[in-house]
Amino acid sequence: MAVQQTPFRVNVRDLLNKPGEMREERLDLPAPEPFGEGLVGVREGSEIEIDLRLESVHEGVLVTADVDATAEGECGRCLIDIALPVRVEFQELFAYHSGEAFEYEVQDDHVDLEPLIRDAVVLALPFQPVCRPDCPGLDPETGLRLADHPELVTRVENDPRWAALAGFRASEDEGADAASDADQKRD
Repeated sequence: MAVQQTPFRVNVRDLLNKPGEMREERLDLPAPEPFGEGLVGVREGSEIEIDLRLESVHEGVLVTADVDATAEGECGRCLIDIALPVRVEFQELFAYHSGEAFEYEVQDDHVDLEPLIRDAVVLALPFQPVCRPDCPGLDPETGLRLADHPELVTRVENDPRWAALAGFRASEDEGADAASDADQKRD
């Protein structure tokens, strides 16, 4: 079976079986396929910046990476186009071939970073992305963006059944110290 050559395969021949050796590298690569299927994702061809630290250890090559990309899509409330920065970090051991089962291994003097980067980026994407935290969304009757048309925002009246509770305030959380004082008094 031929190994597919991708730019995400990094040559580590100079680090093999030399514990203590280390190399840092920066890669700027296009996304080979879309990363993410939801409202936002890193589009195919978008630039992915990768700062790598490759360290030789007795068991294999330890890869530490900082990955920066831009996810594009639409706001989950008002449906405008948005672009969100995505920054992820990971550390993974690529083991030398041995009798043990490892998830990632050094193959043909290379480590393949694509599955790690794809998984880390996809897991970092927001499930419900918004253009801003206080995005009011769309008007349910007209479909217009409420941020552009504040006159359409209807004020929410408080339910009169809750009026009796309006004067109550939540108690301050005194944390673990209060619990330990009560335990001491009990003893």
